[in-house]
Amino acid sequence: MNERRTTNILLLIIALPVVFYVLNLLSFIFIPLVFSMFIALLFWPLMRWLRKKKTPKIISLLIVVLIIGIFFKLTGEVIQLSSKEILASEYNLFEKAELKLETLIFPLEDFFGIERVEGKSITLHYFQELDLSKTFGSTVNLIGNTITMTLMTFFFAILFLAESLNFQKILNNTIIRQKFSSVKVFMRIEKDLITFIKVKFIISFFTGLGFTLACYFFDVSFPIFWGLFAFVINFVQMIGSVISVLLLSLFAFVELDATGTILFFILIITLVQIIMGAILEPIFMGKSFSINVITILVMLMFWGFLWGIPGMILSIPITVLIKIILEQFPKTKVIANLMSGSESIHLKDN
Repeated sequence: MNERRTTNILLLIIALPVVFYVLNLLSFIFIPLVFSMFIALLFWPLMRWLRKKKTPKIISLLIVVLIIGIFFKLTGEVIQLSSKEILASEYNLFEKAELKLETLIFPLEDFFGIERVEGKSITLHYFQELDLSKTFGSTVNLIGNTITMTLMTFFFAILFLAESLNFQKILNNTIIRQKFSSVKVFMRIEKDLITFIKVKFIISFFTGLGFTLACYFFDVSFPIFWGLFAFVINFVQMIGSVISVLLLSLFAFVELDATGTILFFILIITLVQIIMGAILEPIFMGKSFSINVITILVMLMFWGFLWGIPGMILSIPITVLIKIILEQFPKTKVIANLMSGSESIHLKDN
């Protein structure tokens, strides 16, 4: 018995790096597949309701495609509006940034004895080694990969909804052997992940709205762009909120003149993030799938390393999925408890 257990552990140690390598190598397939699974989760309740009403499957799928199409149309309109806002700007942002940078960099250059060609732009001096052709090429590749993955995600989501790919059957045939248990686990996964996605979307939306209104009130340029940026980046747990506040604060530093106004603006957008992310989000999420901070950070780093930004966005939903599955087996339940908050562990132990 002990020898078999040791052998299984050794096989697991050998298999895990291979699995992670395959996940990284075939990320162009796995990322859309995982995204599509979570998108399908949102629409499965609607599909079940339409089935009860004896709606033909093809009509149900067309309704879902229409809803997704409307969402993409609205998203495109917002992006277009943001682009027009930026292109319509009449002032030179780089000139303002140059003046602000001078006040910061001149004292540092004097202190460290850095010599620079007199009259040469600070921006040109410190970024002259930047290869713009590579940057442009990387941007084109990123746009191309994003479009490809979006189309693949849409395709996989339709397959899931049409039950050509049946997540419940996969669970039943692989991890959860008993049919009753697999149905129960699937319903738990569906409920928790739908709650997570809905709450995250609503919190991100109001965070973006708060940023937009703050920019309008303080007369900071491109309010729609900053609201859209805050909305998107907020899907990256913990790190996204820091990035959005930091970048908008730097932009406000360039734009606004009065120091008191800048500080008050930074305070407002920080409060928006605290109220939405640190207070309201945990309340709406509830205790159903509490995950401690260490687990969140480890998963963010791991999936970010494996799949980049998409991995960071998917890290928490994947963690919730793994935690629910681990809770179903006595031998792995302790790992699920360690992934939870201390309060959750304490309650389960009692």
